[in-house]
Amino acid sequence: MSLDKSTSEEEKIRNLKLDGRSALRWAADGKVEAWVHKFLCSGLGGETNQPFSDSLKREQRWWNGPLEVKLEELLPAVGTSPDSEYVVTEDYWVARTTQMAPTFTEPLALPPLIIEYREGGLSVRDGNTRLETMKRLGWPTCWIIIWYNSEHDYLTHTKALESSSKSN
Repeated sequence: MSLDKSTSEEEKIRNLKLDGRSALRWAADGKVEAWVHKFLCSGLGGETNQPFSDSLKREQRWWNGPLEVKLEELLPAVGTSPDSEYVVTEDYWVARTTQMAPTFTEPLALPPLIIEYREGGLSVRDGNTRLETMKRLGWPTCWIIIWYNSEHDYLTHTKALESSSKSN
């Protein structure tokens, strides 16, 4: 029995190791954006996010990462607070994070969170449940990939990151 081309391509994507280490390798080859699209379309985590991938492709983006950052530097889009962009119930959040927690071994074993640089902040656009799970596990840091909507934001933030790493 032969598989059609799209099914075999989907299987290839699902079989890719799309974790922090693979993202670092792809970035070293100048392919971080390609890694992001492979990840979003992979179905890892239970479902694909083709619409998100497609929307990222509609305009030019500038990319940075993977970078290791403190969890407290990130702005989740999903949460139980009424101020959250997407509000979930505490019962749902506990159930999802409790389900995920046993599979978490170390930050590099997870796919980096996909972050949008927004008005000087790091907004989590993919990986909010992973972020909350890491917080509940007491992890201090995680890996992220940031996209910027303008070259100015990219250059300004990259310069600030470089200055920050030199002072540490």
